[in-house]
Parts: sequence; structure tokens; C-alpha cells
Amino acid sequence: MIRDDGQGGVLIDLKVVPGARRDAIAGVLDMPGGGRLKVRVSAPPEGGRANKAVCRLIAGALGVRAAAVGVVAGASSPEKTVRAVGVGVEDAARALSGG
Repeated sequence: MIRDDGQGGVLIDLKVVPGARRDAIAGVLDMPGGGRLKVRVSAPPEGGRANKAVCRLIAGALGVRAAAVGVVAGASSPEKTVRAVGVGVEDAARALSGG
């Protein structure tokens, strides 16, 4: 779910639910092929708005700038991988689990 990218950041596997009532990190899902962090965003999936909302949400949770987070796989899919620069695996896991 969260792994080192080998370049000073982390890769985070997500399951995104767009069009939610509010933006939130909803927990971890066990899925075939590995777990994913479930996130809900209020933005619709059109025009990349949900992807931008996901990046802002993850950046806020990690304490990095929104520009430091980007979608690297699954841009048009609910199952995405984002890369966050400037944070380690342990810090990211702690921040995204609410602890």
C-alpha cells in the first residue's frame, strides 16, 4: 500500500471514491494484489478534478505541498497510485493512519 519509490518519496496505492459528501481518508481496503488506502473526495471525476482533490487531500495529511503529490498510475481509474515527494514510508504510514 505504501512503499519507498527509491527517489526520496513514497508510492501510495489508493481506491478513490469521487462525488462523496466530503473529502476524507476512509481506511484501508484488502484487495486482490494488495491493500489500498480508501479515500473519498467530493470532486467529480470529470476533467481531472477528482485527481487534483486526491492530491490535495493526501498532501494535507502528509504535511507536504500539493505540488509534491501526483498521480503516477490510474489517472482515469478508481484504483490509483500517487507519488509523494519529501516523506518517508514510516512517516507516511503514521500520517495516513491517523496516528
